[in-house]
Order: sequence, then structure tokens, then C-alpha cells
Amino acid sequence: MHMNAELRFIVDCCRWNFRGSEAARLVQIPDGLDWWALDRLTKFHRVHGLVWNALEPPAPDLPDRLAERLATDARTLLATNLQTALECLRLLRAFQAEGIPLLFVKGLTIAALAYRTPLMKAAWDVDILVPPHQLTEAATLLKAQGYRIVTPASEEKLVRWHSAHKDSLWRRSDPDIHVELHPRLVDNPGILSSVGIASPIQEVQVAAGVVLPTLGPDELFAYLCVHGASSAWFRLKWIADLAGFLDRMSPSRIEALYARSQELGAARAAGQALLLCDHLFGTLEGCALRESLGQDRGVLWLTSAASKQLTAGTEPTARRLGTWRIHWTQLLLKPGLRFKAAELARQVREGLG
Repeated sequence: MHMNAELRFIVDCCRWNFRGSEAARLVQIPDGLDWWALDRLTKFHRVHGLVWNALEPPAPDLPDRLAERLATDARTLLATNLQTALECLRLLRAFQAEGIPLLFVKGLTIAALAYRTPLMKAAWDVDILVPPHQLTEAATLLKAQGYRIVTPASEEKLVRWHSAHKDSLWRRSDPDIHVELHPRLVDNPGILSSVGIASPIQEVQVAAGVVLPTLGPDELFAYLCVHGASSAWFRLKWIADLAGFLDRMSPSRIEALYARSQELGAARAAGQALLLCDHLFGTLEGCALRESLGQDRGVLWLTSAASKQLTAGTEPTARRLGTWRIHWTQLLLKPGLRFKAAELARQVREGLG
């Protein structure tokens, strides 16, 4: 994978934050680093908190103005995540009181599993998973907790919206928090349909006194792979989260996770994610999957496509052909014409909607 010096340095900073990394290991700053280009990339990839955490105390040649702003952003991020953690706990208690099962996916839970300082991970929303048959009850409860629906445009359209979309967006103004409500985890039921609210869970401490339920390790790995693949991994933060999650695992454990992901229906998304992790962070060192996945033409093509998206450093919508290249990769996540036809039909419906 071709990366400029700034992106490679950002990758090194993300690795420094992993729970299993040696805390004393310093990030080596290359000569001639363009700090302002690095600043732009950290914003795009939404890893500014992780980068600052690895840089503190600031490097001698880091411009003072940039150092001050990064420090301010880091303090803001920390405060926001603490506020979000408390809001998640409030929501959990409210849902438990009404007897509605609730899981938190991505966000603070994966941050706590991946990083030594989880509250330095950037996230703009909270993703919650509820039983499909209790969607309207969950929506009513969110409304009672001060949230209003953003997408779709009205609650009357909610059930119909969720017949074609995995999530709806809700917002609370005080504090300003967005929640994505999921009755299922994926848009296309042809992939990962076996992972959901009834899957095994684990409890994760995301802050002092705040313990949240999320998917169990096997199911979480499969979900993170499919979620990242749905956007062709164009932001570094997604693959860094996954690499951090895998960082302390033995090669045999990673191989077992991959085998289980195939049983759960993650298909090529899991191989793509592992090869991308390996290219960036060396995740498959000593693992037989490095060779076997490297011989899978479909997985190799998907990995190459994701690498190009990730290293572009700009929003897909701002590039030539827009998101077309991402949509094309989604068609190849699972072998077979039936899946491709269903995925193409889904994309057409989403585009028309």
C-alpha cells in the first residue's frame, strides 16, 4: 500500500494507542514532516485524538499554533466522550426499565476494547441495537428521553423506512447527541443476517462507573468487518479500531475469529479487513491467514480497492465518480449472482429513496 509520510506517521500514532502496544514505545517522527498536511489528514480520518495522545508532549518542531489547537481539540473530545458515556448509561437504564433489550455497537465500546485511552477516540454518534419487533417501542422511548427524529423526516415514516434501511437518526439538543437506532445491523440481509440483538454479548467498561453491553467478541469482529466494508474503509479510524481490537490476540485466536466470521456470514468482508489491518499494522504476523487470504483473488481485489479509498484522503463524494467505486465493491463482498442481484436492487432502491 502506497502511503505518504504523513499518513504513515498517523498510522504509527494510532498503533501507539493500542492496548497491547508497549506504552513506553515512542513514535518516531520522520524528517521533513508536513504538519499541516498531517493535520488535514487527521481531521479527515477522524483520528486527531489518537494522534495527539501519541504526540503529547508535543514534538519540538510541531508548530505552536497547531499544538495549541490539537490540545484544545483533545480536551473537547475527552469532555464530549465523558458526556456521551453518561448519556449511554442513562439510555441503558431507561431501556432496561421498559424491558427493551439494548446493545451499544462501535463507538465507546470498541474504543474501550481497542485503546489504552478509549476516550480519545472520535465519534459523532451513538449506535444502539434493539429487537426488530420493538422498534416502535424503542422510538417512543427515545422521544420520551428528549430525542427527535432526523432521518426519516417523520415518525410516521419510521417503520417503512426501516424496511429498507438498517438505521434511523435521532438527535437530542441538550446535550447535543446523535443516536442511530438499529433494529438490524446491515442493510442487505444476504450478509451477516445471523448477528443481531439475540447474539452473545459482553459487558465493557467505557468510563469509571459506566459499563455497557455490546456484541460478543466473535460477533463484534464479524460486524466490524462488514461495517467497514460497506464504506470500503475510506476512513482510517475504522480499520484502526479493528486493528486495536485484534492487537493482543494470538495468531490462533485471529484464525478462529476469521473461521467463525465465515459461519456468521461475513464472507469476503472479513478477509478484506484482515489483509488491510495487516498492510497497515502487521496484524497477521505469524498467522497462516496472511498466506491463504493473499491467494484469494476476490479478497485481494477488495483489499486493493479499499486501500485506494483510504489513501485518497478526501471524501468519496468529492472525487471523480463519487461513491460509485464504493458501491461496486459492495457487490463483491459475497460470491454468487443471487447476492449481487439483491445488493444491486438494494442500491437502486436506496438511490431512488
